Amino acid sequence: MHAALSRQPVAAATVVAAAGAATILGAYFFQYVMGLSPCPLCLEQRIAYYVTIPLAVVIALAAGRNAPRRLLALGLAAIALAMLFNAGLALYHAGVEWKWWEGPRDCSGPLTDLTAGGDLLSSLHDLTVVRCDEAAWRFLGLSLAGYDVLISAALAAVAAWGARASLQGK
Repeated sequence: MHAALSRQPVAAATVVAAAGAATILGAYFFQYVMGLSPCPLCLEQRIAYYVTIPLAVVIALAAGRNAPRRLLALGLAAIALAMLFNAGLALYHAGVEWKWWEGPRDCSGPLTDLTAGGDLLSSLHDLTVVRCDEAAWRFLGLSLAGYDVLISAALAAVAAWGARASLQGK
């Protein structure tokens, strides 16, 4: 593979890994430092990052060792599709927050088994409900789900650029 072509997949994979890690670290900051518990849709949106970050690291290392172009393209295309799907999920979540459509039923919060015995009132007192239809934080009018739409779409574009670049050349 031409030296300039090998740098583009490495750059794309590195950007995806670094920006993805920063996004997850930001989510953990909001959860553990600011005390904003994630709803079920928030947790589902994290899955794409848990998959694509390690895959991007593997692709960056493989591209640096002149792995087959098609293999790099396939990995980066998988990242692009995962992040594009995540952008759609985040858009759905943002729409639920804006009350454009109804969210899933499990967004009323976790329910423990209240029939297992013990004090029912005590169990209900300790129950914390995290709703998907209420944005816990907004900046410039966008919630965390709204920002995830933008980040996921940008990472999908970077990965698609890297996949295309890895297929170019002779």
